[in-house]
Amino acid sequence: MTFHPLAPSDPEARRRPARPTALARLWRYLGRARPRADLDSLARRIILPSLPISDEEHARTQYHDEGQRLARQEDWERLADRIAQTDAARLKTPGGATVAGLLAQGARADAVAAAEDAVADGRAPDPAGLDALDALRADHPQSYPVALVIALTHIDIGRAWRLCRAGGTTVQEREARFLTHFRSAEDLLAPFDPEQHDAPALAAAQCALLAARPAPRRRVADDYARLIALDPGSAHHLRALGEALLPARFGSFAALDLEARRMAARTGPLLGAGGYAWVWFDALALDPGGLGSVDPDFFIDGLRAIAERRPDQHVINELAAFCGLVMAPRAGTARLPAAHDRVRAAIHDCLDWLIARHLHELHPLIWSQALIGPDEAPSLPPRRALVARGRQAALRIIAERFSDEMADGGALAFSNAGMYRLPAL
Repeated sequence: MTFHPLAPSDPEARRRPARPTALARLWRYLGRARPRADLDSLARRIILPSLPISDEEHARTQYHDEGQRLARQEDWERLADRIAQTDAARLKTPGGATVAGLLAQGARADAVAAAEDAVADGRAPDPAGLDALDALRADHPQSYPVALVIALTHIDIGRAWRLCRAGGTTVQEREARFLTHFRSAEDLLAPFDPEQHDAPALAAAQCALLAARPAPRRRVADDYARLIALDPGSAHHLRALGEALLPARFGSFAALDLEARRMAARTGPLLGAGGYAWVWFDALALDPGGLGSVDPDFFIDGLRAIAERRPDQHVINELAAFCGLVMAPRAGTARLPAAHDRVRAAIHDCLDWLIARHLHELHPLIWSQALIGPDEAPSLPPRRALVARGRQAALRIIAERFSDEMADGGALAFSNAGMYRLPAL
């Protein structure tokens, strides 16, 4: 999933309910429902290949590292050509991440990491890094990829200031520095029109600037519509639109559903009903209150369209983890109104056909991320533990959903043709 958590200093962000810690959510889920021993026994009879490192991770690392390497070599002409070419070609990883975005992320990674370390300590970053980028900009005044990389550097540093909780600076000082960096980014991007340059990456960066607009609610739909018109096949942009329209950000559930329907109509030739589901996807994960506004039949039709049109296993694991874990029944204080629970249950039940018809390899980290949520990066366990727990969670929920098929001692196996049953020996 693609999440950009609000800064806790934002008054809207304080409306969110407190979330259990990452590890607490992992273990609470793994120990619920059927007795653990029963599920573990059934899980051992599930034959499902598991990829600790997926093709999607390989691709993302490859393009990120390429951008970082070219920046370190100061080969900015080659880097700018690569960003422009991949942007114009709408090149994406198997899971749908934009290659131009990954190249730009790698290109600024060193400067952003150094700045974030300083900000985390409550110190202003060394100006030498940004001064070097400003000099670079002067050498390439007509290059939108160079301006894009520098603007995104400012955006990342600005976000770091807004999220900073270190002593030595006041909330007002941090907010002023956030706004200063976002204004610098806006100035850098202003000369470049996304349509003229046929550059979705530029439009995406301009959408990121909404966080510093004085009245962002008026522009969210228009700015994202412009972006999605340039790259209608990108789920990433649709998901970002849904998150931006959450009540805790710049919209409302009513506005979110309206835009989801509009985007479904605009992207229908490419995505079918999938556009509607993608706009709601991360929004429902972040705020289950949206279950009272989403159209469950339309959303489920969208899930089916995505699974049929985008059978990449990264995407299928995302859909299955969302339905199986994020939409799992809740109890106690986490319960929602009965109507919300019915919608949640309908989406949760999609897990059965997703697993039986579309899943043929397991990507454990996606399942761990679905359990942990978007706001727990500082407290994440080591990668090996996340892989193990993600695999454990996935196999247990499959065992729970298909326990009847294994009741006679048989096993379940998965292939490109789908799930099939192996009789007991």
